[in-house]
Amino acid sequence: MFFNRLNGRCQVRILFISLLLGISTLAHAEDPLDLPDPLITNGGGTVVSTTVWEQVRREEILELFRTHVYGRAPVGRPAEMSFEVLETTNQVLSTWAEAVTGTVTRKQIRVYLTATIGRPYMDILIYLPNDQPRPVKLFLGLNFMGNHTIRDDKEIEICTHFTPWGNSDDSPRGDEGVYWDIESILNRGYGLATIHCADLDEDRHDGFNDGVHGEFDPSSDRPDDAWGTVGAWAWGLSRAMDYFETDEDIDHNRVAVMGWSRLGKTALWAGARDERFSIVISNNSGETGAALARNLQGQSIAEINGSFPHWFCEKYKNYNNNVDALPVDQHMLIALMAPRPVYIASAENDAWADPEGEFLSGVYAAPVYELYGLNGLETTVMPSLDEPINDGHIGYHIRTGDHDVKPFDWNAWMDYADKHWISCDYTCGDIDGSGGDVDLGDLAEMAICWGVDPRVDSSCVCANLVEDGSNTIDLSDLQVFAELFLSTSEDYPPNNCSTP
Repeated sequence: MFFNRLNGRCQVRILFISLLLGISTLAHAEDPLDLPDPLITNGGGTVVSTTVWEQVRREEILELFRTHVYGRAPVGRPAEMSFEVLETTNQVLSTWAEAVTGTVTRKQIRVYLTATIGRPYMDILIYLPNDQPRPVKLFLGLNFMGNHTIRDDKEIEICTHFTPWGNSDDSPRGDEGVYWDIESILNRGYGLATIHCADLDEDRHDGFNDGVHGEFDPSSDRPDDAWGTVGAWAWGLSRAMDYFETDEDIDHNRVAVMGWSRLGKTALWAGARDERFSIVISNNSGETGAALARNLQGQSIAEINGSFPHWFCEKYKNYNNNVDALPVDQHMLIALMAPRPVYIASAENDAWADPEGEFLSGVYAAPVYELYGLNGLETTVMPSLDEPINDGHIGYHIRTGDHDVKPFDWNAWMDYADKHWISCDYTCGDIDGSGGDVDLGDLAEMAICWGVDPRVDSSCVCANLVEDGSNTIDLSDLQVFAELFLSTSEDYPPNNCSTP
């Protein structure tokens, strides 16, 4: 069963009623690309509710990606993992560009991944703006050449690793800073955290003997679904989230994971595996990232496996010249982020990454977001250059230029984060910007912030639940709503909203 390109959106209230009645509002028809349908289960059933999606289909798709593409990590959070604070330093303005206002906190955290105080470990470099109240919202991304290349700062630890572009300790301090736009990020009120990807696994086909592979996954008798390098990198991003949950300066509920190129593939797989990332951002990620394999543009599965045989699981090579046999495509990876926001970025001259295929993944992931009453990518027409689409829960832009990360990209991602994270600070009202009264879309926004299931009568929210002397709905009322709903059964009746 395949699904068609949707030309419209179901109205929120129609979708809400259909969910309650178990009626599918999504049209299913043969599509020119013959894409696997994210809303058809392995057993052939149609997904018509978020419950079926979350309890059945989402896990099916994750397992398909583990088995056929990215491989499976042999371990989750290591029981003996520990954190060491190498430093916490406040830096004065004179060390930064004039554009930065206020002082900046720099932290360097070493994450020991085993009981041994030695390799493998990874170092997290963190910058936080001191003019923002704690905890601070954060962007997280892996880097290619070492933390010291992010900024010309003599206090940043230098690592020694192989990279495809030379040993990391040969790279000058600040050599990669042009890709990170740290001053703008801090000035917008966000923090930034980064890790050298080679701390987890060096980017070469060495038989999986170094990094986390050598520690957790001995190279002898590896199954054909064992994790590759991209899987190891994604696993490491989750270990960074483990640390953020312990740091009171970081808002671990508002961490966006971002990646560029091969690290964009990594960010998407990390966001699919780990729902703690509240926004997921892919930049120029191409084949086995955001681009549809079946679009047959740019790099192919055969080409990526031939050039980088260590990135994915061995079984993925079965589809080198047989993409139609692959039981997933990348729109299903994008759909795994739902209901969290996800942003896909392309570049005009980056034909190898297939901008059209990246855009279409967003288009074809939208029906899963609609289960939650959310708009996905709010168009089926490729946008003009440098015109971000950021009103829905799937964002997209194609900018002028090449395979790169530019200030334009960072500004687009921060604008997107502003829209979605600031809504978490709102009280009762038109949270999703759709106009009119509180509706299912507003409740879905609350669900992301509070963990509240939006499938409930919206009138239940717009009630002053707390006798706090206020006649208006405020944050305390929403907290009580969240607690009420989460503490009751699925048959939670609206009249229970009348008392806290």
